[in-house]
This record gives sequence, structure tokens and C-alpha cells, in this order.
Amino acid sequence: MTTVRDATFDVLRRYGLTTIFANPGSTEVTLLTGLPDDLRFVLALHEGSVVGMATGWAIGREAPALAVLHTTAGLGNAVGAIATARGNRAPLVILVGQQDRRHLALEPFLAGRLDGLAGDYPVWADQPVRAQDVPGAVARACHEAITFRGPALVVVPMDDWDAAFDGEIAAAASQVVRPVAVADAELPPLVSLLAGARAPAIVAGAGADWESLVGLAERLGCPVFQESFGARAGFPQDHPQYAGVLPADRVRLRGVLAGYDVVLAVGAPVFRQYPYVPGPLVAAGTAVAVITDDPAEAHRSPADLAYLADPSAVCARLTTLLPPGDQDGGGVDSRPAGVPPVPEGGRPLRAAHVLRELAVRLPADTVLIEETPSSRPDLHRLVPARNPLGFLSAAMGGLGFAVPAAVGLRMALPDRPVVAVVGDGSALYGMHALWSAAHYRVGALFVVLANGRYAIMDRLADQRGGKAPWPPFTEVDMGALARSLGCPARRVETYEELTAALDEVMPGLSAREEPLLLDVTVTVDPDFQP
Repeated sequence: MTTVRDATFDVLRRYGLTTIFANPGSTEVTLLTGLPDDLRFVLALHEGSVVGMATGWAIGREAPALAVLHTTAGLGNAVGAIATARGNRAPLVILVGQQDRRHLALEPFLAGRLDGLAGDYPVWADQPVRAQDVPGAVARACHEAITFRGPALVVVPMDDWDAAFDGEIAAAASQVVRPVAVADAELPPLVSLLAGARAPAIVAGAGADWESLVGLAERLGCPVFQESFGARAGFPQDHPQYAGVLPADRVRLRGVLAGYDVVLAVGAPVFRQYPYVPGPLVAAGTAVAVITDDPAEAHRSPADLAYLADPSAVCARLTTLLPPGDQDGGGVDSRPAGVPPVPEGGRPLRAAHVLRELAVRLPADTVLIEETPSSRPDLHRLVPARNPLGFLSAAMGGLGFAVPAAVGLRMALPDRPVVAVVGDGSALYGMHALWSAAHYRVGALFVVLANGRYAIMDRLADQRGGKAPWPPFTEVDMGALARSLGCPARRVETYEELTAALDEVMPGLSAREEPLLLDVTVTVDPDFQP
């Protein structure tokens, strides 16, 4: 007899979902016990790490990843990571366990009230009406995750897996083809806007394609800015037309974009900001256009013209249709230069010292994951992204992404050097993933900038003119925590220790077979402004 479990395994094989990230619970034991040899189980010690690792895997492979979560507690623990996966547009298929269907009406122990528990963050969610609908729901979840670039969720009662599936119909297409071509007849409004621009500029976002956007930028001869808050770099940051990261408030944003009469956002919203400041996003007389394949992004952007289409296809055709621009092509890099001198005796280190030394040693193909809010400006100006995965971050802004994502990325890309630059406050949200890194011999490097406090929150409280009620946490020993989870760690307190550690580790990073955490003691930059 073919069971629902058998049929679902065939679906997983068909769509390449043969690596299962999970933290098992009793409502999933029917599914997971005795897995076939061609299905790989990867254990994480917390559901946030389960989804974070799966997110890294999906980003690295550019394909859906599979996560399995326990009922209410498991899904609840993972909601923040699910929100991050949605913000980072990572395609995930998430199976959530549920109590036995035959006595759910009695609300037995571990019965989950799962409807809506993850909010609107899944791009699609289903609780199949019959056990026999599960394989089709899993296949559809894969299609939905790819189409809408995010997590798709299926809730499965534990007894469904043993149900018969003989002769059933799966309500999902075997293959979905998604044409991305753009008709030239649709492009005249955008061609006219850009061809008539006196001084155009481009804003690159996580949805941009590097090759086609470089071609368009060089055709226009215009500067390219990076969006303020994005999941990844949208343009090579060592390109001469790169102009830096846009400011995160409207006053400075208007100042940076002043003088440009047309601003084209590619794969980026118009425009994400953090502190509310009244006033328009751009000065009067500046036209804004956006190209995105995200319907919500297109619909909410206050743009004069929005194209809901594949950015790569649109940019490639624009490069052919537009006349060459007459700008000099040079970027007006808004990033401040310089690193403070290293103090006598090599301490105290600042984040800028660490990032400068890291930058000069990073191979060009490094995958770099950032989660250090108080040091992000230094990272942007000192560590340019030289490949499309050269800068990755949590687009939602929640903490706990970088450590598990680095594990998943390195598992997906075993021949690429993977480095996570993380604040100690951020790292504490995802430390569980270090056990998985150690157990599965995932050779990622974790550079923890440890200042023993939430520095960005301290500065925000200072700006409010009040006293922060939260204390520092200088007692936390990041290296000891890592070692307790089986991950090797090294303490770095001086400039000499820093350069020695990096000189030792970086040359062999792509071939490394065990993780390493560098616990780097840094002091807060007194000039830092959020």
C-alpha cells in the first residue's frame, strides 16, 4: 500500500527537497522515523535556527528549502525567522505537525491552534481537509514559495502520514513554467522617461540582477546607490559607478538624491526608511520609477511609474533600447572614508579596525552575512560586496538571522568561503545553530564584535534624552558559549591578536571543515549615529 508519507516523499524528491531541516517533536515522529536513505535530516536545536538554516540553504541554492516544525511551540518559536525569510524573499516549504486528526475535536494535549499563528508572513498556508490532500498541498507549497518568493506552510496531523494514497489525485501541477520575457511594446513610457533625463540615478535593491543592472548603469552612465535596508547588495560595490548606501531618513535622502531628475529603483522599494521624518522622499521635480517582480512592492511604492516585471529582463531590454547617456559615469560615493588609528598597545579595538583587516583578506567570492546594527555603517564603507552574495542581511530587521543563515549557506555552498559578522547581542539570538555547524562540520567563520551591550539601543535612548533601563551584559562569554556547543572559539582583544587570527584562518577558509568563532572585544564608536 502506498501511504500519504510515501507519496509526499516522492513529491520531495521531485522538487529537490531532500534535505530536511528540523527540530523534531512528537507530532512529527510519524513522518521522520525511518527516513529513506536518500533524504537527509539536519538537526537544529531551536526552531528559529531550523528556519534560519533553511533560509540560508534556499538563498545559497536559489531553490526552495524544506523545514519541519513542531506544533504550536515549534511554529511559535519560528515566527520571527519566518518573517525574516519573507523579508529576504527566500522560498521555503514548511511542514508543521499537528495532533492526531481523529481526536482534534477534543483538543487533546499538544493540539495546536495553528490557524494564523504565523500571521501574514507565509506567502501561502494550508491545512488539508483530507489526509490524501497532503502530497498535493506540499507540491503546491513548493510552487507558491517559488512564485511569491517566501515561506509556504502546510499543517499535517500526525496520523495523516499513515493513511492510504492509492489512486488519489494530487491537486498540484507537476511543473510550473514562469516566462520572464518583457515585450518591447510595454517599455516606451520607461524608455521615454530615462532617455529624457538630464541626470538619472539608479537605486539597486536585493531583487536586482547584477549583470543586467551593470549593463544598464553603464549605458546610462549614471551613479548607482544601494537601498537603505536590503537583504543583499544589488550592484557590485567596487564598480566605479557605485555611490554608496542611501540614508535611512527623509532629510538626508532628499539631500543625496538632490540634483537627479529621474531616480530608477530596480528590485528595491521606494524607499524604505527607519526613523519617521516628515516631508517628501525626494525633492520636487524628481521623477521616481520602480522595476520589481514583487506585487506588494510595486503597489505600495509612491512612484510615478511602476513596472511589475522581472528586473533582469527589463534592464536587459532597456540597455538595448536606450541611447548612451552623456554623464561621466562616476559614482558620488557618500560613504565617509578613514579608520581611526590603532591605539598604542593594540587595544581597545573598534569595529572599524576589525572590518578593515577583514576586508583586505576576504576572497572576492566570499559570502558575507551581516547582523551588527551598530557597526553596519562601517561595514558598508569598508567591506564592499564584490559578488551577489557579498552582502546579506535580515531585511526585516529582527535579530537571530546571521548565525543560522551562515550555517545553511555554507551547507549549500561547500566550496565558498562563508563569513558572518555579528554583534554579540545579535549572536545570542541564534547561538543554537553553532551546534549544528560543529556537528555537521560546516566550516563557516563567525566574527562576533562583542561590546557587551545593545549599543544601537543605547544610542537611540541617548537621542531620546532619557536613561536606558536595560543593563549591559558584559558577563556573557561568547567563546565559552560557542565551545559549550562544540564550536571552536578564540578570544581576540588586541590588534596583533586580530591580524594573527585572520592571517591564519582566511587563506584556508574555502576548504575549512569545522566552524570557528572569533570573539573580538570591541569598544563602542563614540561618533556612531543610528
